[in-house]
Amino acid sequence: MLPRLMSPAPASAEEIREVNTRYHDGAAADYDAKWGVDFGEVGRSQVLGKLRKALPGGLRSFGRSLELGAGTGYFSLNLLQAGVVSEATCTDISPGMVEALARNAARLGLDVEAHVADAEDLPFDDGSFDLVLGHAVLHHLPDLDRAWREIHRVLRPGGVAVFAGEPSRYGDRLANVPKRAATRLAPAWRRVMRAQRAAAGNLDGGAENHELESQVDVHAFTPQQLAESPRAAGFAEVEVRGEELLANWFGWTNRALEATADPETVPFAWKMYAFRGYLALQHVDRVALEPHLPAAVFYNLMVSARKTGA
Repeated sequence: MLPRLMSPAPASAEEIREVNTRYHDGAAADYDAKWGVDFGEVGRSQVLGKLRKALPGGLRSFGRSLELGAGTGYFSLNLLQAGVVSEATCTDISPGMVEALARNAARLGLDVEAHVADAEDLPFDDGSFDLVLGHAVLHHLPDLDRAWREIHRVLRPGGVAVFAGEPSRYGDRLANVPKRAATRLAPAWRRVMRAQRAAAGNLDGGAENHELESQVDVHAFTPQQLAESPRAAGFAEVEVRGEELLANWFGWTNRALEATADPETVPFAWKMYAFRGYLALQHVDRVALEPHLPAAVFYNLMVSARKTGA
């Protein structure tokens, strides 16, 4: 009789947190370059556009905000510059990311309170914030119910929680199509671009850190699943929306191609084509698709919720 093949045991919550810390520490130095993080007009437009779609009733101003999994500060620093939040507190489980955020804030002349902290165990008093937000963070958290209870606790009555950039289960599967196609096309694309092949772990902190990338994402959501934890935590007015379909396919194709090349050898004309094309398709998604298609088909999901009270 052939021996039965055993499936690997699922990672524990502590192992997931440890891998996320190690991976994001290693990726911090090149994170902004890898993901095109911008703190100028384009970055502010992107952040405000996402918040405008996610917030019930549209964009408005807040007093004190808390960002979970803030990374290098993309959302909070742009919101501060735009005057949407008056005071920003940022947390991340990765000390390397918090250090990168502090450097970005200092370069921009912004005053930000930054802490190394686990989103499931926040070091803040009850009712401390008007807004709790995050971008592409919930899918890294092993215990979502616990995290949402903490979010509810630190929000003031009437406060709002908003999270964007969360992968949808169906949209994530759709995104694998352009990723696989780009991987097959990459050698021919590099020859046409005259780009050199990237070293292993390009912009991920090296080959060893690159191996961890597949272990840091622990959730892909249906809209119903994304709404479950905030509702269980006691939030009201929980809403889930979808974002990006055509822009996602275009963006993932180009990102998968570029990941195989030394970024210094990729032509500037290609980079501008990829950038402008992505923005153009974002507009098509926003105007023609997002208002009419179900949230589940989009790659990104965003969730908003309000704490009851004054």
